[in-house]
Formats: sequence, C-alpha cells, structure tokens
Amino acid sequence: MKKRYIITTAYIFFLMLPIYWLVSMSFKTTGEILGGFSLFPQEFTLENYRTIFTDPTWYWGYFNSIFYVTLNTVISVSVALPAAYAFSRYRFLGDKQLFFWLLTNRMAPAAVFALPFFQLYSAVGLFDTHLGVALAHALFNVPLAVWILEGFMSGVPKELDETAYVDGYSFPRFFTTIFLPTIKSGVGVTAFFCFMFSWVELLLAKTLTAVDAKPIAAIMTKTASSAGYELGLLAAAGTLTIIPGAIVIYFVRNNIAKGFAMGRV
Repeated sequence: MKKRYIITTAYIFFLMLPIYWLVSMSFKTTGEILGGFSLFPQEFTLENYRTIFTDPTWYWGYFNSIFYVTLNTVISVSVALPAAYAFSRYRFLGDKQLFFWLLTNRMAPAAVFALPFFQLYSAVGLFDTHLGVALAHALFNVPLAVWILEGFMSGVPKELDETAYVDGYSFPRFFTTIFLPTIKSGVGVTAFFCFMFSWVELLLAKTLTAVDAKPIAAIMTKTASSAGYELGLLAAAGTLTIIPGAIVIYFVRNNIAKGFAMGRV
C-alpha cells in the first residue's frame, strides 16, 4: 500500500512539474528566463500579468476565446442530443452508415476545412465573428457529442420512454424532465470534451478571425520581436489559459468519473 502511494505521488509530481515550471516562468522577466536555470524567480515580477490585464488586446483575446468556446459547447450539445436520441432509439435504413459518416467528419484534420470556411465566411459575413468560429468547431464537436451521448442513451432502457408515454407525458416534457436527468453524466462528459477541443483548437480560430473575435492563442503568437519572444509574457498568458479548463473540470469532475465508468468515452 505504501509503495502504491509513493508511485502515485511521484506520478502526480511528474504531471504537475510542467505546470509549475510555466507558473514560475510567468513571474520572471524574459532576461532571467534566458539567463539561466532557477527553480524560483530570482526577481519576482507581476509585470507580465499587469500587461495582460491592462492591454485590451490581451484581455479581449481571453473574452473572445471564452465566448466562442461556450457558444460552441451549447450549440454542439443542443444539436447532438436529439440526433443521439434518434440513433439510440430508432432503426432506419442507413443508420449505421450515417453514424459512421458522422465520425469520419471528426477524423478529418482541421486544415482540410480552413480555406473552404474562410471563403464561405467571407461571402456570407461570418468572418471574424464568434458565431463563425463556434459553427466551424461544431463540425468536429457534433459528431463526437453524438457518439458519446448515443452510448449513454443506449444504456437507458426503452421501457422508460414507453412508461412515460403511457402516463401521458409529451415527448418534450419526457425528454427534459425525465430523460435528460437520467443521462446528466453523459451530458457533462460531452460538454467537457466539446469545451476542451474548442478551447485548444488554434488553426480554424486563427484563420477565421482578424480583429473582433481574435482568440488568445492567436494573440500569443504576436509576442515575437526583433529581440525574440517575450517569454515571461507568454508564460503568464499560458498560465491563464489553464484556468478555464480547470474550472470546467472542477464542476463536471463527478460526471467525468461516471462517464468513464458507464458511457462510451
């Protein structure tokens, strides 16, 4: 038992070391980072964070990222719920082929769709908008969401639906008051994966935005100058990008655990 605790502690320490290193660098100047190796900041500074919270380019980048990621998560889960229910409850001609086709969209690299999306969005006025990025990410997140939710819904007996209809429930009432609470773990897992994919995706977000909806990841690439990269500022921005994901994990941690145990994850 003691050996197991030692191994677990060492593993957690190994995983947390890069995060500690990033946080430590965020309190250093670029000169100190390039000057040598140190476990702790020798010249502790908050200037990197001050730049982020006072420069509109930086803090609007965070707002843009959070906004379109949240919008994408809502759209993806909302679209995937009825589709997953149909796949789990009904059998129709070509259902398995259609289900596989959805997954092939998730398998395709984002680079394949970058230029078509750019041309389409420029024509219809969605370029450099939060909705445009959210819809582009939905192309990848909806198939994933349908796949995960279908696994959870297939685990719910069909007798639950039939009993609700016998009791006089309409489909919308049954779906929102009985069925959704039954698969809330699956919804939490799905929302988590949709959020995280959209949060870390860079290519589409950078290609489909210019100024108004520019994400923080794209802004981080602009810290290069003739003197090199502002490493302390990059580290501070990287540290702050971890926070939204950590918050999401905190609120859905129980659902994620159940999802890995029960659903198709």
